[in-house]
Amino acid sequence: MQTVETLNEGLKRAYTLKITAKDIDSRVDAEVKKVAPNIRMPGFRPGKVPANLVRKMHGEALTQDALNTTIQEGVQKIIADNKLRPAMQPSVSLEGEFAPGGDAEVKVELEVLPDVPAPSIEGLKLERLVIPTDESAIDAQLAQIAGQQKAWEDAADKYKAKQGDQVTMDFVGKVDGVAFEGGTGEAMAIEIGSGRLIPGFEDQIVGVKAGDEKQISVTFPEDYGADNLAGKPATFDLKITKVQTAGETKIDEDFAKNLGLESLEQLRGILKGQLENETGGLTRTHMKRKLLDQLAAGHDFPVPPSMVEAEFQQIWAQLEHEAGHEEDVEAAKAELEKDRDDYRAIAERRVRLGLLLSEIGQANGVEVTQAEMNRLIAQAAQQYRPEDQQRFFQYIQQEPMAAAQLRAPLYEDKVVDFLFGKAEISEREVTREELEAAIESEEGAVPHVHGPGCGHDHDHDAKPAKKAKAKKDEAPAEAAAEDVKPAKKAAPKKEAKAEEAAPEAPAKKAPAKKAAKTEEAPAEAAPKKKAPAKKKAD
Repeated sequence: MQTVETLNEGLKRAYTLKITAKDIDSRVDAEVKKVAPNIRMPGFRPGKVPANLVRKMHGEALTQDALNTTIQEGVQKIIADNKLRPAMQPSVSLEGEFAPGGDAEVKVELEVLPDVPAPSIEGLKLERLVIPTDESAIDAQLAQIAGQQKAWEDAADKYKAKQGDQVTMDFVGKVDGVAFEGGTGEAMAIEIGSGRLIPGFEDQIVGVKAGDEKQISVTFPEDYGADNLAGKPATFDLKITKVQTAGETKIDEDFAKNLGLESLEQLRGILKGQLENETGGLTRTHMKRKLLDQLAAGHDFPVPPSMVEAEFQQIWAQLEHEAGHEEDVEAAKAELEKDRDDYRAIAERRVRLGLLLSEIGQANGVEVTQAEMNRLIAQAAQQYRPEDQQRFFQYIQQEPMAAAQLRAPLYEDKVVDFLFGKAEISEREVTREELEAAIESEEGAVPHVHGPGCGHDHDHDAKPAKKAKAKKDEAPAEAAAEDVKPAKKAAPKKEAKAEEAAPEAPAKKAPAKKAAKTEEAPAEAAPKKKAPAKKKAD
């Protein structure tokens, strides 16, 4: 096997790998000897089939396997002998047609990671924007919980329902005067004003009394989940069986104990911790962006174009997906096209910062421990069905890129924490609104971290000012072979056909309710056709 370097320009490298027929033939001979004892053929005792017959029967497949194995070993030898750090998977192609019994010439092209200049991490100055703990925020959380724990009391016989009351009813839904499948139910309880039902439904039950019978007219939304009902007018024959008013829910010791806690003080402490974790996350996001802004301003070096292109394609695909859900899709995509160069610059910045953080981490001994890695794998395995989790563990063990994808976000956080420890940090108290506004107005990017064995995992995206946010990217295609991944958990199956027909409100997902006496209630059945929610950049 002979190797000749044909290109060494910037970060690009190219090599010609010549594999002789003799190399391939010797590998085939070795493989024939290995498999021959297991070959069965009429007229021969097991294990006694002549090698020449084994080669005749399986020679083509064995030759192809031998060629592939030799190419893989040759590429790895090129990387090792030349001390290369590939930025992406090398491109490998056969020159001309390969004929069994002849030589093979292979072209190997790749881009290498640049030599990152020694990062300057001295003199970093950051401001930590802190949201002080606000007792009123805890009170608001308590009030929200209390609102979800309403104690309903039967109203007087002649009481007319109003906003905030709960009405229990039997119903029959009809389209063109004919009851539709899944549109009938009993004992459905709905709080007027909750927004659980399609527009117009709840408004028309204001004023009803227990014992009333009423017909209401509604129109299913165009984007309703059941295609046979979407956009169609319908009537519902209602029989009101109960009207209830919300009793006062006192926030006291008994309230906390009903939630399974020891005291109201413990409940307030839990809520305080949750608020501090949430606001602490916002504080960290702001600091992280400011840190990366300083690093980006102080370092500039060439980055592999293939990595930038892969990064850009991830961002662009997400933005196009989001534009596809705008009212005027063509206008949204045309507007997006104007900022293509801006997003490409963002991709380049992310790649450069990722390489820089990797260099900082390696130079300062930052690493992810095996115990931490085991926890990451266990957490990731939870998204798979129990019977597929073992396959997932095996996949992670066999695919270094897949393991690197799990490792990368934690590695990044550890490098950032290291840099926080090196920086001079001042604090300033702000409101939550001020901190959120500061994050929203920034254009900085949190990059990939191209750490040891990196799978080029993504973290938070950046965007040009006043543009749509790019969703957090998934792992790039080159990092994982989809055909060997275990299947993910199956979506929950529908309980009954009634779920196909219910007039659920288009904007809100109905909360869980007690089971109705007959078919599923119309308020809580089929979900509407929702566009995927956009994620905020952290």
